[in-house]
This record gives sequence, structure tokens and C-alpha cells, in this order.
Amino acid sequence: MANEARPLTSTNGHAAEGSSPEGEVPGDVAALRAAVQAWREGPVKKTLAKMPARKERFSTWSDLEIPDVVTPAEARFDYLKDLGLPGEYPFTRGVQPTMYRGRLWTMRMFAGFGTPEQTNERFKYLLAEGQTGLSTAFDFPTLMGYDSDSPRSLGEVGMCGVAVDTLRDMEVLFEGIPLDRVTTSMTINGPAIVLLAFYIALADVRGIPRDKIGGTVQNDCLKEFIAQHAWLVPPRPAMRIVTDMIEFCATEVPRWNTVSISGYHIREAGATAAQELAFTLADGVGYVESCLERGLDVDSFAPRLSFFFDVHNDFFEEIAKFRAARRLWARLMKERFGAKKAESMKLRTHAQTAGVSLTAQQPYNNVVRVALQALAAVLGGTQSLHTNSLDETYALPTEDAVKIALRTQQIIAEESGVTNTIDPLGGAWFIEELTTRLENEAAQYIKRIDEMGGMVAAIEKGYPQREIAASAYRFQRQLEAGERVMVGVNKYGDTTEGDAGIPLLRIDEAVQKKQVENLHAVKASRDASKVTASLGAVREAAKAKKNLMPPIIEAAKAYATQQEICDVLRDVFGTYTDPAEF
Repeated sequence: MANEARPLTSTNGHAAEGSSPEGEVPGDVAALRAAVQAWREGPVKKTLAKMPARKERFSTWSDLEIPDVVTPAEARFDYLKDLGLPGEYPFTRGVQPTMYRGRLWTMRMFAGFGTPEQTNERFKYLLAEGQTGLSTAFDFPTLMGYDSDSPRSLGEVGMCGVAVDTLRDMEVLFEGIPLDRVTTSMTINGPAIVLLAFYIALADVRGIPRDKIGGTVQNDCLKEFIAQHAWLVPPRPAMRIVTDMIEFCATEVPRWNTVSISGYHIREAGATAAQELAFTLADGVGYVESCLERGLDVDSFAPRLSFFFDVHNDFFEEIAKFRAARRLWARLMKERFGAKKAESMKLRTHAQTAGVSLTAQQPYNNVVRVALQALAAVLGGTQSLHTNSLDETYALPTEDAVKIALRTQQIIAEESGVTNTIDPLGGAWFIEELTTRLENEAAQYIKRIDEMGGMVAAIEKGYPQREIAASAYRFQRQLEAGERVMVGVNKYGDTTEGDAGIPLLRIDEAVQKKQVENLHAVKASRDASKVTASLGAVREAAKAKKNLMPPIIEAAKAYATQQEICDVLRDVFGTYTDPAEF
């Protein structure tokens, strides 16, 4: 489905012209439309004759056409049905009754580099500066399920995140951090079951009850096949592993969000706002269906599903996207899956400002971009937020850069006043119409995916991959043609300009040597017979279709390495090659 530009039209199927159902703004809609037409034919036409519009066509960053003005004649909605009140179905206006008047969003800055000791220092620095939750970035070998001493890891250890090979690394990473008082997010997908097992094992070793630890593991295998490509096993066994984790944590670790269904990487790959919304929610549908096929009750696991969205440049489009996501997910859970609990219908989300929007040219411009994106996330009603640092097109952020990014959130929270009222843009004609348009376009994508047999089947056919590639190509063409402006890149500056003079965080290549030495020390000191037995138990569970979480936790406690566990899973389930369809 190509994302062709569409004019603004009423698409929510509400009452015919001239009627005024309960919840709509009263008045003569026909008279209003006539007044708007007269305005366009009169004052607007005269003004344009003297001062032409800045461009022929106005559209969102995703290329949805934007009208000059929106009135109640276009943005017609049933207030209680389509908006409701904050904290009430369909949660368009927010998932909590008091939203930020009661509690601010979690300020969760993504952090991780080098060794576990170095990242532990950054964690403590951020907590001291007012961060309210931890977010862990792992290096590429860890993301792919390889240990630091693997030939595949050469040159990558600790470079784009922290290296974690064993439970010992997890012990160092969270040294001095109270797991029962600070929630932790872990951004890992293919080997997510192993890293979560390390974390649970750490809590067990420390004597912290499993029902006291809270956090999120990204664990979204489907978006890896769509966009990011850091997978471990093929799609269908990957879904089995995710379902095992959801089933286990529903009873054993009830405060843990077992999947962060992620649109962020889909958007970063070039998707439009509607595609990000559609493919993310379709992934969510896939996980729900997998759990139901396992025999789980929807209300037993759905409250711990969470989401993760990108916050891109188009201010109003991003706000509308968050609102549309909540409404569409609530309706899917209630009407399609029969959820009874309100918590099962609430789309709770983390958000991150758009990394792809950051520019190497004039990097201080990134501070402004991030501030606007963060404000959109807050006005959109996010529960958690990471703000990117100005230097991230060059390297991992320095302490000074990450402090500015964190202060951006704190200024929005404490100085802007936008947290004083709930959903201040709710009911704005343009916002409501744009929300409905994004919801309807996303619903069309989800319907098409259902017709293909669900998201796994759609991925195997290459459908979402092709749609994203087409959108990315179209945007790049617009950028190169000057139809889209990126300040300092194709306008207002030398396009070859860089600013390598800004301070950069550089990772010492000696990190790999130290990490490998630590890994070998762990291997030398552990009980080899316990490792062998624990890995055998993982293999048996994988083959027998038993839940994989318990044996992997025991393997973690035996100090089996991440790669040793992942190699068992690769051996049993096989590996995967992207079909590379265009």
C-alpha cells in the first residue's frame, strides 16, 4: 500500500451532514461548510493573489496532505466514543486519569558503553542527575548472541553499548543499584531471553523476590525481521521463545514488561507515521495471538505488554500518532480479543526522539530538534522518554551532552506548564482529524496483514519490508529535490559542513582485551560439569517444547555464557537469512 498523498476528509463514519448526534459540537454543519467555502473564495483568494503560498503543497513529514484550516465540519467525532476521558476507554486522552498531574513520565536515558564497570558509573551519574529509570544499551556482539572472545566480535566489543557475556558482567553492571527500587529497561531482542535470565538470576542471588523487580526487556523479534535485523533464530521459533517469556513472567515476574513492541526501529528504517503505527500494532496482535494459542487468558498477560515509539520531526503528526495508537489498540484488545480488564486495553509506551533526524552538519541544531520532539511525546501522552544527545551522529554521548538531553526533559516537566492539564490538545479540530486519519490508515494496513495470515506470514512474504523501503526511497527523493528541508543539510548552510570539533566520547580499544580477560577468568573458575548439565537442560527444553526460561536461568547461575546458551538455541532452531525483497 503506497502512502500516496490524500486530501483531508472525514473518515470516521459518523453522522451525515446536518445532523448533531450526542457528543458532537452543535451547530449547522452545512452553514459552517458554506462559510469556509466563502472564506476560501474571498479573503484567502485575495490574499494569495497578493502573496502566494510558500509552496504548492503542504504535507506532514510522512507526506499526508495538510489543509489550510480544519473546522468541526471536518473533524466530526462522538466525544465519549472516540475520545472519552483520561484513563477511560478508549484511552485516546491518556492511560491514567490524572496523567502528569499525578506522576511525570519516567526519564529513562539510554546508556551503555565499554565494560560493565564503565556503564555502571554512567548509570550512577544519570541517577544522581535526576534520571528516574535505567535503560541499558548492549554492544553489537551481545545483541547478536556472541561472546566477547568470539572471532565475530573483533573490533566491536563495548563500542556501541556495554558487553555482557555472563552473570558476572550483570553483577558488575548493577553493582550498588537497588533492583527492587529502580526499574530497568534492556534493549535487546534475539538473545533477550538470556539477558532477562541473567537479570532474574542476579535478583535471585541477591535475595530479592522476583515479584519485586520491575522493568522492560525489548524482546520484539518481529520488528527485527522487519527493520533492525539483529535476530537469533527464524521467525516462528523466535515467536515461541517470546511466548515462553510472556508465559513465565506473567506468574513469576509480574512487574516485568516482557515485550516492548517497537515501532522505533521501523520508523528509523524509513516508515511513515501510519506505517510505524500499523506494523507495531500488527506485531502486538501477533504476540497476543501466539499467547492465546498457547492457552493463556488474554487478561493474564496483556497488562504487561508495552510499546516503544519513535518521535519524529512533524510535531502535530507525532502527537496524533500516540493518540491514535492508544485508541486503536484499545479497540483491538476489547473487540477482537475480548479483553475484560481495562489494564489489558491500555497502550503504555516508552518513546525516544528520532535518531535518524539528528544531523552531523551543525550538530547543535540537534538540541532544538530533540526539544521539539520531546515536547510532542509529552503532549502525546508517553509514559517514559529518552531524549537523544546532540553528538550521537558521531559517537556515543558524552556526559555533558547526555546531561543537556536529560535537562531538556526536566525543563519541559518543570518549566513549560504543559504538564499542568491533561491532554491539552484534545478536542483541537486539526489534532482530532489527523488522529482519525492515522488510525484509519493503520487499520487498513492491519487488515491487509490479517488477509496475509498475520504478521509472521507477512514478514515471510516481505510485505512490511517492501512498504518501508518504498517510503524511505520516496522521502530521500523529496529531500534531494528540496521538497523537504533539513536545516543545515540541504538549506541554511554548507551541505559539506561538519563539526568534528565538538567533544566526543571515544571507546578505548583496550576494552576488548579487558573484557576477554574477565570472560576467561569466569570460565576458568566455574564448575564445568554444572555448565554442561545446564546447557543440556536448555537443549532438552527447546526440543521438548518446554518453557525455556527456567533452564536458562539455571544456566545463568552456573555462569554459562550468553553465546553458549544462544548456540544451543541456534543449533536446535536453526538460523535465518533475510529474503532481501524489494
